[in-house]
Amino acid sequence: MMMNVFKLIPEMTSRWAILPLAAVLLLLGATACSDVLDTTPTDRFTEDAVWDDPALVDAFVAQTYRSIPTGFLYSFYNLGNVTDELNARNNAWAWGANANGVPPDNLSFVDFWTDVRSGSAVNRSYWKPINLVNEFLEKVQDTEFDDPALKTRRIAEMRTIRAKAYFHLANLFGDVPLITSTFSLDDNFSQTRDPYDEVMQYVVDELDAAIPDLPLPSEIANSEKGHISKGAAMGLKSRALLYWASPLNNPTNDMTRWEDARDAAWDVIQLGEYGLFDDYRTAFLEENIYNEEMIWQRPFNQLVSFEQVYVELSSYPNGYNGFGQIHPIQNLVHDYETTNGMQPEDDPAYDPQDPYSDRDPRFYATILHDGMFWKGREVETFLPGGLDSNEGPVSAWNATQTGYYSRKFTNERIDNPSGSNMSQTPWPFQRYAEILLNYAEAQYNLGEEGIAREYLNMVRSRPSVNMPDVTESGDDLFDRIVNERRIELVFEQHRWYDVRRWMIAPDVLNEDQTRMSITKLSDGSKEYEVEFWKEANFQAPRDYRLPVPQSELDKNADLGQNPGYN
Repeated sequence: MMMNVFKLIPEMTSRWAILPLAAVLLLLGATACSDVLDTTPTDRFTEDAVWDDPALVDAFVAQTYRSIPTGFLYSFYNLGNVTDELNARNNAWAWGANANGVPPDNLSFVDFWTDVRSGSAVNRSYWKPINLVNEFLEKVQDTEFDDPALKTRRIAEMRTIRAKAYFHLANLFGDVPLITSTFSLDDNFSQTRDPYDEVMQYVVDELDAAIPDLPLPSEIANSEKGHISKGAAMGLKSRALLYWASPLNNPTNDMTRWEDARDAAWDVIQLGEYGLFDDYRTAFLEENIYNEEMIWQRPFNQLVSFEQVYVELSSYPNGYNGFGQIHPIQNLVHDYETTNGMQPEDDPAYDPQDPYSDRDPRFYATILHDGMFWKGREVETFLPGGLDSNEGPVSAWNATQTGYYSRKFTNERIDNPSGSNMSQTPWPFQRYAEILLNYAEAQYNLGEEGIAREYLNMVRSRPSVNMPDVTESGDDLFDRIVNERRIELVFEQHRWYDVRRWMIAPDVLNEDQTRMSITKLSDGSKEYEVEFWKEANFQAPRDYRLPVPQSELDKNADLGQNPGYN
């Protein structure tokens, strides 16, 4: 009977469509029988039953994957809105965080520690996957799989998930408690925080232990797509070592760390399993899921398991029946090069009154701007009377506040988006372009500027992009590396970490946030003016890390608060 109930688990696991199983898994902590009646429950699976059945164990693994936070949480209401990428419409918390920092008693969108919202269909806390992995590793030891190699592989996958969670916690909060086992009633719950370096060493060690037991991407069956491969664990190791080598975390500039970061990125490249997808615009869409560039993706199937991922509804302009909740700011638009490979202010051919002509093709793939032909008509953010402005006839209160909307990740086959009419855009945890940029950055810091330019230009030479080669050296080359990551990886949750680890946040995040004002004149021509939008005030060194939530300190003062937060 049990096999009939779970005969669809392989397919469900591959798409994380496990809503019926979620209810089962929430009961894993239940006792096996009633002390009073001494009977086995008939309306749920007991804990022993779960760990005795490999199919239920696989469901537990799927639920753990599903618990990993993604950048689609609450319509991008997370790291992108507290950097120089996005504005969150009418969001006082994000505006206050940009101007005054993140308050310990209200981390809101960036509370990757507690995530205390009840009844939510999604998770933001990185402690949840850690807890699930700890439970799994303790309980699975006695589970008998028909294929022992599958058990070994699942253990490696789960260790990689835990390593990923600790990587994010350490780089968000700095020192964090390193908890690698479940608690019993006799344990001391007053944990202290372990040093950042120890946590990062743990992350690398866990990945090194997991990598040999994971398959190459080409060895993974279609029903298992979305599971962690050898390349995914190696890619995470590349990112971890790069961050650990960076100025914020490597104040003595220990060159062996840069060597380790270089070698880790090279190991991924040498796998020969990945390449750059030709079309930057469509690389992220569900039609191209698991393409050769995507090292690790998080698929969705919201028709089966609802997770509040309203990509189109959140991003589409109001004139296209969207909510327009996120708006790229002018600071980001400005940093897209012209097709001459120059910043706009450095290119004599750039015309501020024709600001959207001849820009990096990734600009058009990522951002909806006034005058862009899209879904049957031109986008209109101009005033007066633009269809996608706050004077538009449809949902004017949903209009952009910066002059722009987000196009990246949206699937334009969706018309009239809603909570039931949406795409299944996967979230890119990691892709090959990042590995090439990791390698370029590590080589630059090791003095190998020629190699750094070579791999930087590989990313820029994607057929749909085809931007001019970078030729600079020295500090100018580093600036090009910085901007290439900003453009190539935009909205993918890299910018928050990058500007901090490079220690350039006081410079770039303290620039006032700007918007584009577009006025349509009586003769049909338009005037463009960059205007002040919001104040930004990054305070170093305090803001390099998030504060520990005050609610956690109230429960456990031994955690201690990060410096600068009162």
